[in-house]
Amino acid sequence: MKNEPHIVSASEAVAVVKSGQRIFIQGAAMTPNILINALCERYTELQDVEILHIHTEGEAKYTEAPYHQAFRCNSCFVGSNVRQAVNTGYGDYIPIFLSEAHLLFRKNILPLDIAFIQVSPPDRHGYCSLGVSVDITLPAIQTAKKVIAQVNPLVPRTHGDGIIHVSKIDAAVEVNTPMHSPVPSAPTEIELKIGKNVAALVEDGATLQMGIGGIPNVVLANLSNHKRLGIHTEMFSDGILALVKNGVITGEDKMVKTGKLVTCFAVGSPELYNFIDDNPLIHFKEAAYTNDTAIIRRNPKVTAINSAIEIDLTGQVCADTIGKYQYSGVGGQMDFIRGASLSEGGKAIIAMPSVTTKGASKIVVNLKEGAGVTTTRAHVHYIATEYGIVDLYGKNLRQRAKALISIAHPRHREQLEKDAFECFRL
Repeated sequence: MKNEPHIVSASEAVAVVKSGQRIFIQGAAMTPNILINALCERYTELQDVEILHIHTEGEAKYTEAPYHQAFRCNSCFVGSNVRQAVNTGYGDYIPIFLSEAHLLFRKNILPLDIAFIQVSPPDRHGYCSLGVSVDITLPAIQTAKKVIAQVNPLVPRTHGDGIIHVSKIDAAVEVNTPMHSPVPSAPTEIELKIGKNVAALVEDGATLQMGIGGIPNVVLANLSNHKRLGIHTEMFSDGILALVKNGVITGEDKMVKTGKLVTCFAVGSPELYNFIDDNPLIHFKEAAYTNDTAIIRRNPKVTAINSAIEIDLTGQVCADTIGKYQYSGVGGQMDFIRGASLSEGGKAIIAMPSVTTKGASKIVVNLKEGAGVTTTRAHVHYIATEYGIVDLYGKNLRQRAKALISIAHPRHREQLEKDAFECFRL
């Protein structure tokens, strides 16, 4: 068995792509943009090529003119680089739980012709690492007819399930480009208040799930006096670093992979990637594992922190659309909301500012026309804004409306009370 990949140029590597094929692209910080750009250069030779992925980083040239003549994006999660294409008809979106996306490949619902990935150089045994994006990449490479890889020495070698032997890679391109690292922004005053409110719900010994962004980072920054916290999440970023180094995150109370930080992808700074590299403390698993409700619920005090675009007065949560406009995706919100709710002592939390950047209330009497319900009102528990926290579980519709109005922005409360009277005689 060979222990070195078959090295070719980028143009040679993408020459295997034929019209009418379906191509999977690894996402997040591992997006293989050199392969993508080389493929786009073939747009005059190809037609009807489907590009399938979750969230990717980079310009996504295949969604832009003139390349979209040959390629069509079909995304399981809509990031900023494909948002315009999806909403103008040049791309498509598949609503699906992240925990179930692997079934598209394993059940041959969307069979893959080729997978484009980015990996570390092989070790002495010939194994390359999928780095910090295992998520649905693992089932993709296990089912695709061909695998084309960018081999990058800057890719962290991660522990867990994200490995591929060079014998399974049909062609490889050598690159040496830094991993994607988003530039963090200072938290706003509102985010600081929300983060402090949410942190008050976190108990010692809790198992955390959080995403990227201002609110999760502020929550983590407020947990420095906690003890025995664990991580079982679909992703994490730099906010965990200080807590691990200071002994706050130990994972000793977890029931699933005790003492390990479990995730399916990570995005952050070079410092984060250096921390992850060859660190046996961190286990990267596929999303079918990290987002499996039956696995999540086995951990104690699972505290899931997610966000929303708007919430109606009955508790319906919209987190992926602005009306009919597809903004992001279903992702793993419901996986962890349900897992946390079923966990012994668990808490499912939706945290958001009370108003949009334009000042409109995010707590509304009705969701916008065409809006998707990401988390149903039967699943919702805690809602947090900068004005406080309410727990909707077990409350009737009128009680919910009253509770939500109490954490709405003060300038919108009078109108919400009038709306609530019309709907519920509140």
